[in-house]
Amino acid sequence: MLTLPLEAQQIQRVKTLAREIAAQVQDFIDLHSSDSSERTVLRLYGVDGVTEDGIPLPNRLVELLRESRLIESGISRPFAKAMIKTGLGASETAKALHEGKVRFSELGSIHPELVQKKEQELCKKAIGILDRTRLVKREKAQKFGNPEYPWRYLIVASGNIFEDRTQARSAAFSGADVIAVIRSTAQSLLDYIPYGATTEGFGGTYATQENFRIMRQALDEVSQDLNRYIRLTNYSSGLCMAEIAACAAIEDLDMLLNDSMYGILFRDINMKRTFVDQYFSRMICGRAKIVINTGEDNYLTTSDAIDKAYTVTASQLINEAMGHNALLSDNLLGLGHAFEINPKIKNQLLYEISHAQLARQLFPDAPLKYMPATKHKSTDIFYSHVMDTLFNLVTIATRQGIHLAGMATEAIHTPLMQDRYKSLANTNYVFNAAADFGSEFQIRPDGFIAKRAQEVLDQAEACLIKVHEVGLMQAISEGQFADTYRSQNGGKGLLGVFTKSQDYSNPILAQIKAEGMME
Repeated sequence: MLTLPLEAQQIQRVKTLAREIAAQVQDFIDLHSSDSSERTVLRLYGVDGVTEDGIPLPNRLVELLRESRLIESGISRPFAKAMIKTGLGASETAKALHEGKVRFSELGSIHPELVQKKEQELCKKAIGILDRTRLVKREKAQKFGNPEYPWRYLIVASGNIFEDRTQARSAAFSGADVIAVIRSTAQSLLDYIPYGATTEGFGGTYATQENFRIMRQALDEVSQDLNRYIRLTNYSSGLCMAEIAACAAIEDLDMLLNDSMYGILFRDINMKRTFVDQYFSRMICGRAKIVINTGEDNYLTTSDAIDKAYTVTASQLINEAMGHNALLSDNLLGLGHAFEINPKIKNQLLYEISHAQLARQLFPDAPLKYMPATKHKSTDIFYSHVMDTLFNLVTIATRQGIHLAGMATEAIHTPLMQDRYKSLANTNYVFNAAADFGSEFQIRPDGFIAKRAQEVLDQAEACLIKVHEVGLMQAISEGQFADTYRSQNGGKGLLGVFTKSQDYSNPILAQIKAEGMME
């Protein structure tokens, strides 16, 4: 079996550094909330629908709470009071608030015990949603079994959820274990979740709760047909991280792209907003047993994959620590990395094996998500197909967890169904032909692969020491990751962050924290 000669003491050092870095950020998170996090509470309480102008009711209610200058206490208690006042259900009360029939500022005095009882009732419903989807996933795994790692992960991205559904079915019948619906370009910058089924996305399909439902139903049907558990993935990133996590839990999604720094670095979303929303989103994922996928592979699209490989490792360690803070178990941490070294580099394959094996040993229980070549893909589809074949070989040799199948037409157009078929045929062939490849060889302690892995780990440790000294937010400001500089008070969404008051209430978050990591 492939094994790098890494020192246990050094691994412990870098993990301790990462935990302390994450703890520094957690101190900030614990004191703050955001508009999106409050909207998430409403969604889990049962608020659904839009106004006559198409504004989602959760957005409208948080806006009204801000206008009433009550936001610092959170939405939970005022909304519970409003429900007591109206005697109506969650969505009906939301409509009454929108129409001005009830106002947050004019609820009057309601006995605290009654309010607390109503909050507990709403919280029980919310936690029930998360617990139900956790049990549904367990039942599917028991019924169909889990495929052996690496799981074959395939994307669909037509812009039309109904066409995506057709492509997803085709991919499942061709051998895919996981279907990822790529989100419409720049949806992460929308400070609301579009409503209903959508057919006109750009470079992907809008992430909406209805779209989640449509694809979930289709994949459940395919699972029955194939007697295999076909998992569904979407995106919980951007300005609505926690809200999308809530929608995903309601509709039984299995995985969500959810990274601690991706939105900051690549979408210029304010880091304070990102860290606050990410925490609540991950608490939801942990309770619902939704696997997160992190985005370290993106670093190598803006930075050199050899020179800055250590930033991937450092970020993975930080993502792991922040995930643990949010009660994510190791089997839910789909930490990301990528096969992105320039193919013109001599011994590219040895570099890639070194980096992949380093990640595998640093996170032995994590279902690592390994991404294919994209940056150096060519319009020569035969050459691209060879690159994907080498990528497939590294995946099976180092036993990655989640394998995003590469496309020969990556550099030409959005892949068609036949492109996906050829991609899966390549993957299936290599995984079968080299099934036990990694267990037949040993890594020389004084060889290229071992020395390269040690070099990357040493650089990652040095990076973490610097980040620990200045704090993660300052390190991001200084361009430590992806050669991208972001201001602590810049970017999109900062105005949606607020400091919690002494009487702040979010019973959902409090109960998840109190009950700890779930089996």
